[in-house]
Amino acid sequence: MQPMPDSTIIIVGASRGLGLGLVREYLTRGWQVVATARRPDAATGLLALLERHPSRLQVETCDVTDPGSVSALAQTLADRNADLLFVVAGASAYHAAPIHAAPPEAAAQEFLTNAYGPLAVAQALIPALRAKAPVVFMTSILGSLANAGGGMELYRSTKAALNMGAIGFSHRHADRRVVLMHPGWVKTDMGGSQAPLDIETSAQGMADTLGRLGAGQGVSYIDYQGTPIAW
Repeated sequence: MQPMPDSTIIIVGASRGLGLGLVREYLTRGWQVVATARRPDAATGLLALLERHPSRLQVETCDVTDPGSVSALAQTLADRNADLLFVVAGASAYHAAPIHAAPPEAAAQEFLTNAYGPLAVAQALIPALRAKAPVVFMTSILGSLANAGGGMELYRSTKAALNMGAIGFSHRHADRRVVLMHPGWVKTDMGGSQAPLDIETSAQGMADTLGRLGAGQGVSYIDYQGTPIAW
């Protein structure tokens, strides 16, 4: 997807990590960027980019687990006519513990953040997109049942739930491409310092891959280089 002079991407969950990396990458590519954070006033990296790109970066508030916040964002962006939506928001609080060791409230919150919230905000933002504009959800290879292994049981389960929900989302929006994107194993707070990829490499790869895919139909589960992942 080569940017036109008015190409716009909405990135939900851009305060740090891969979301912030995607904001940087798309600004570098000349796009208009709408970026959200739960607390924009505390998103120092995002605010620094806003100072450097005041005419091309718009920062908004959104908590994907709060229906009122999602509704307010949808109203703000209703006439935006964006060319691409990338929902990055996600969390993992119980890396090492088995799923039953997480307190029920914490487990429910992680499902809300990683599975329910991304699908709900994507649905709410459909009016903010151009016809057939792709919708991308940040997922993980850890949500693949075919690649399932031990560890990170709660996080794996939430990403598998997101993948399933995105299939349903794709059926309801059969006129547009839906992408489940695995960013690779990246050096972030979640990925850790031992990860082989830096944020810049992953963000560039994801943007390149989405550019090659362009508009279309159906749902794809792929990594940052465009390699299909088994469901």
